[in-house]
Amino acid sequence: MTKVSSNAVQPDHSAAIARELGATLRQVGATSELLASGATVPFIARYRKEATGSLDEVAVAAIRDRLTQLAELDKRRTAILASLSEQGLLDDELRGRVLGAETLPALEDVYLPHRPKRRTRGTVAKERGLEPLARALLAQTGQPINVADFVDRERGVEDEDAALAGARDIIAENVSEDVHVRRDLRLLFAERASLVSTVVKKKQAEAAKFRDYFEWSEPLGRAPSHRILAVLRGSAEGFLRVQARPDESDARVRLNRRYVSGRGFAAEQVGLATDDAYKRLLLPSLEREALKAAKARADEEAIRIFVTNLRELLMAAPFQNKPILAIDPGFRTGCKVVALDAQGALLHNTTVFPTQGQGRSEDAARSLRDLVQRFSPEAIAVGNGTAGRETEAFIRDLALGPPVIMVDESGASIYSASDVAREELPNHDLTVRGAVSIGRRLQDPLAELVKLDPKSIGVGQYQHDVDQGELRSALDDTVVSCVNAVGVDINSASASLLSYVAGLGPVLAKNVVRWREENRAFRTRRDLLKVPRLGAKAFEQAAGFLRIAGGSNVLDASGVHPERYGLVERMAKDQGSSVEELLTDGERRSHIDPDRYVGEGVGRPTIDDILEELARPGRDPRPAFEAFSFAEVHALSDLKPGMVLPGIVTNVTAFGAFVDIGVHQDGLVHVSQLADRFVKDPNEVVRVRQQVQVRVLQIDSERKRISLSMKKG
Repeated sequence: MTKVSSNAVQPDHSAAIARELGATLRQVGATSELLASGATVPFIARYRKEATGSLDEVAVAAIRDRLTQLAELDKRRTAILASLSEQGLLDDELRGRVLGAETLPALEDVYLPHRPKRRTRGTVAKERGLEPLARALLAQTGQPINVADFVDRERGVEDEDAALAGARDIIAENVSEDVHVRRDLRLLFAERASLVSTVVKKKQAEAAKFRDYFEWSEPLGRAPSHRILAVLRGSAEGFLRVQARPDESDARVRLNRRYVSGRGFAAEQVGLATDDAYKRLLLPSLEREALKAAKARADEEAIRIFVTNLRELLMAAPFQNKPILAIDPGFRTGCKVVALDAQGALLHNTTVFPTQGQGRSEDAARSLRDLVQRFSPEAIAVGNGTAGRETEAFIRDLALGPPVIMVDESGASIYSASDVAREELPNHDLTVRGAVSIGRRLQDPLAELVKLDPKSIGVGQYQHDVDQGELRSALDDTVVSCVNAVGVDINSASASLLSYVAGLGPVLAKNVVRWREENRAFRTRRDLLKVPRLGAKAFEQAAGFLRIAGGSNVLDASGVHPERYGLVERMAKDQGSSVEELLTDGERRSHIDPDRYVGEGVGRPTIDDILEELARPGRDPRPAFEAFSFAEVHALSDLKPGMVLPGIVTNVTAFGAFVDIGVHQDGLVHVSQLADRFVKDPNEVVRVRQQVQVRVLQIDSERKRISLSMKKG
């Protein structure tokens, strides 16, 4: 055996990633270099289009994630090479197979026969001298085999049956470690395995919520994500037994085709060994692998749904820069009312009791009229929790003037008790903080919701069952993407919001807020470089996403990066105007020839982005705000089949959409009821916070379930 070094050369994965993602080698290479230099996904996608060929955030993030995955694969590859070298097994052929494995399962298959293992039935049989018998049986030459020659009581082989059993153990382990066998059966599991669940005996009553899966079977490869996750949850909670396997006869045919030849005694023994290999060794391993792969697929789909919903929620229309009266409703403890200025600062708080008798209702009415007169709010925000509809009806009857808007308060109580809330409102209790959060959600959903763990917002599907690391990464990416797409006012943003700006993070965000408090305000983006620990790299990444309204440089309020200010000044000079005039005079901008400014690392994508920013500096990509009102229904008892009601989509899942129709219990529009056509993906039709019209199909008061339809017919 020729020994070779175990040192693995770390490969360049650019070509493989380019093939997988449908990008060019140049795009992947440039993106990889930018990521390695510390550039963030939003910065690369927005300000390095020439380098990446205008890859969007999704593509840049995909390259980043694939590089990370392949780095982990390379790490495992290096560990395996080191192990093989230590065992004295590493030759050129084996090293080539290790380096050629493109997936983790393929890599582990190569390593499996050489993995240091505890004593097994096969290794015990080898110690007893039965390997020659196993080889003779496998050869299946048709020549007689004298099994008695292998009986050795001193070594634990008591008789011929024991000798044959030991030989079969050796064959079974060899079969189970055969790379080709594992690859073939892995494909069989992927194509033909069935997902089967049965209820654990004597647990039917406890497992009632899983009763749909007491006797369930469907092809594993076609099982939708929500059913896979539901079944696996039932298994994890001890209520369901779950299997994922193909028909056993299919597996036996494939194994026998590879290992069994002829009909003689040896062939019979090999057939018994392959059966044992499948049932005892291959099936448990491949079943775990198949379930793991199905879980990963289900996780990916559930996370995609969560991310889509979260993006819609974060990018919901803001009721921005307007004073608000916000109310956190309650019956026994009353309604906490707060007045917020246009920037969300707390001006006043009080408590009213509109549902506790005539006297208190009159007091509440007087108090609310006084607050509207004193603070001139442009809207009254009412939380949609307990007593929300009753409070809304009470306020509407008062005809105070400003529109009354219901606000989803999911997670507001979590915010109220958080460290962030205590830092922002240290002199107020949880009830005041909750009301403030409701009002700020109306003013700017993005700025307020970033203070919460996205999992507490209530727009996910089985979010506690999916891989938590993958979920956290995807949700963080989504929040970062939304925050940087909108842009952040550096002189008013909270540390929570600033922490999601590209290049900052929690520590620098707090330093920015502290500097702002000590120096009153940032006058220019360049002031950022005065913030402790905020260096040139962080400035490069963050500056274009931060806004300074009314500062000394008008471009600081736009999405033009400071590195391109000189280019804009050149454009203005060429038009015989100032930068300020260029921003306000569309006629001057129309005479700019974009191609004239291409060169020195600046291409048409950047020029076009700059011209778009000059036309709409600091543009907000979120839609315009539209007020919404529920119908006059307040409880399940008010509903009747056939009613057509306005509603707000609160969550989109793989099997349909949940809609709030104002009765404290969301209804479900099943995917089959979303449109008068076949709908594969509910996101084709609906999105979170969308205003819809629904028809009531059925009310299940006992289970508190409402079936709705959006079909026209």
